[in-house]
Amino acid sequence: MIKGDKKPILPRRRFLQAAGAAAGGLLVTGCDALNDNAGVRQILSGAEKLHQGAQRIIMDRNALAREYRLADMSPKFRMNGSITGDTDEYQAHLAQRFANWKLKIDGMVARRASYSLAQLMAMPSREQITRHDCVEGWSAIGRWRGPQLGPLLDRSGLLPAARYLVFHCADRFGADAYYESIDLIDAFHPQTILAWGMNGAMLPTGHGAPIRLRVERQLGYKHAKFVMRIEATDDLTKFGQGKGGYWEDVADYAWYAGI
Repeated sequence: MIKGDKKPILPRRRFLQAAGAAAGGLLVTGCDALNDNAGVRQILSGAEKLHQGAQRIIMDRNALAREYRLADMSPKFRMNGSITGDTDEYQAHLAQRFANWKLKIDGMVARRASYSLAQLMAMPSREQITRHDCVEGWSAIGRWRGPQLGPLLDRSGLLPAARYLVFHCADRFGADAYYESIDLIDAFHPQTILAWGMNGAMLPTGHGAPIRLRVERQLGYKHAKFVMRIEATDDLTKFGQGKGGYWEDVADYAWYAGI
């Protein structure tokens, strides 16, 4: 919780924990208790769908996450998860300061595209100071800058059957490449950007350089770092274990992490 802000950061997590405890007779104190109980996981999955539906009905799909002032920014924004990309390709780009790196947009699009970092930086950009809420319970306020994702998708022309975007990343966990996904409502949200800037400077490697996804109405693990490719698709079961993201696959994190 940010000092002076009395609103709970993760009210949905507390609700889900209470629901799991009531249904399973458990005192939920950590992720292991949830992951080891199939009945609780089923309840949480149902609650996720209810939460997503309720949020989409109640809230304007373009409603903005709260934006803050420069004075509100956190003095330190911790690095979390991977702090660099692991592939040989990424390390080569890092050594060249991403001079030859390109973001690919493909899948169910009429026109495949690739953009250099310089091209992305030359595009109209949005700057926003927002709070990053981690599923682990910490938060930090940072300043992000980059092009909105929606106009890039319009350039490529999504096919009518496309429903989701999958973000393929350069960090790996053993044999598994990190990936995440969002639906098109979040993809076209005005605060969903491909951030190349952070806190008035270029995005640091530990925070996902050269670009990371910022999808401000979702929890932090949805904000994919080290993004190399964006793929439009009609079906998330084609990827990983079919749950829509790395942590969703391996730890039963909720696919819809709206806040």
